[in-house]
Amino acid sequence: MASALHEVTPFLVILILIATLGPLQFGFHLAELNAPEDVITCQKKSISALQQLASLVITKSSSSDDVVDCIPMSRSDFAAISAVFTVGGLLGALTSGPFTSARGRKLPMQLTAAFYLLGSIVETSAGSVPTMIIGRFLTGVGAGASTVIVPLYISEVAPPTQRGFFGAFTQISINVGILFTQTLGFFLSYGSAWRWIMGTGVIIALAQGLGLALLPESPAWTASAKGDVTHARRVLQRIRGRVSNIDEEVESWGQGASKPTSEEEALLVSNESTSADASGLLTPSAGAQHSPRVHLGFLQVLRDPFTRPAIIAVVGIMFAQQLCGINSIIMYSVSLLKDLLPISSALLTIVISIINLGVTMAASPLPDRFGRKTCLLTSIMGQGTSSLALALAIHFDVKILSAIAVLFFVAFFAVGLGPVPFIMASELVGPEAVGATQSWALGASYVATFLVAYLFPIVNAALNDAFGGAGWVYFIFAGFALLWAAFVSGRVPETRGRKDADEVWGRTRRVD
Repeated sequence: MASALHEVTPFLVILILIATLGPLQFGFHLAELNAPEDVITCQKKSISALQQLASLVITKSSSSDDVVDCIPMSRSDFAAISAVFTVGGLLGALTSGPFTSARGRKLPMQLTAAFYLLGSIVETSAGSVPTMIIGRFLTGVGAGASTVIVPLYISEVAPPTQRGFFGAFTQISINVGILFTQTLGFFLSYGSAWRWIMGTGVIIALAQGLGLALLPESPAWTASAKGDVTHARRVLQRIRGRVSNIDEEVESWGQGASKPTSEEEALLVSNESTSADASGLLTPSAGAQHSPRVHLGFLQVLRDPFTRPAIIAVVGIMFAQQLCGINSIIMYSVSLLKDLLPISSALLTIVISIINLGVTMAASPLPDRFGRKTCLLTSIMGQGTSSLALALAIHFDVKILSAIAVLFFVAFFAVGLGPVPFIMASELVGPEAVGATQSWALGASYVATFLVAYLFPIVNAALNDAFGGAGWVYFIFAGFALLWAAFVSGRVPETRGRKDADEVWGRTRRVD
């Protein structure tokens, strides 16, 4: 335990916090339209008495402004604006895997910051549906790439015994972004003030771009792709601290260099404080060089019999993450629940986001303690039960039960389906296939998210019209939960405590 704690250095924590600004913006932009939906679409000037009071003050002081208060649009226009974020996310996810395998982790993360920045600027200034679609698409590209690259980077810099814990930081940061934007939406959903919500994305993107200048390249990528084990070891030792034993991890890079000679070891210690430049990077050593490992491409991992089961598993759990219905709450809760619950739906959405964040943080040690698969199954069955309760409560107009069911629905998501898929995507394959596997995983996630984002309001309205009342769509989500529980039980292996992908899948040796 003590040795594990020694590996958690302030530098490591700073790296992870900076890296997770990318997923934070994913959560931010995913939920940014939820609270101000009625204001943006010109249906209302405000969504609460608090904002109505504020809008009176703003109107008096800004009557000459040329800023457009709202953008007239139909329900299908708004659905397209919401869903195009996932189209951009799909593109970012599919292209970032091969790109990060070839060019490392740092440069792609810097490019995501650029997409977030440009997209946020376009959204903030948008005065029409097409312009808003362009802005949402650009931020979606950044989001898709971030959710591929950042979990991969974290898994490569975090101590092996704590990858489950630090892997949960991706989902924690997404939830922080959701909570932040929902809170802004509660106070700024009036007049043209909703543009400040979009403008906050510009500020976060700038902070991300500046912070990324401090990040070193992933040591595992430096060793496997560039073959520079000496430099990679030096970087990893700096991240983990001088007293941390990294020999076994260096061996796992598969470059034939487990422990340095006494001369190399002396150089590592002496260079630790002198080879770092002002940006936090370490100067590559002219020491041991090894042949770079060949990385499998997007289609190769599907054709390879050793990696195909992993692709099926990660695509399945990513579809499960979305098709159990979480984004019906994250993206549409304010309009969906406004006439069904005993309190303000905008306020309830903030409460939901707080619970989502709190449970995710509290549950972050669980994948390392009880296993990834156990957490997934608990999460899926819990969400399925909550969906059933929510459907019945909405249908029979039991408002208190509706509110409780929504809170449990979100809490169970945070236990497993939220963080675990991001962790497992990099644990089911070897280093040569991890980039392409992440692209498959996040590509599946964005396809499923698009289906929910675009079809949920349409299917929900159609079912309500066909059968009368409301809440029918949550019977469908409850049914999906049963299907995905069966899938995880039969097709997803446990990865906790496994040394490599061969051990995960019960192979004695991988033949390349």
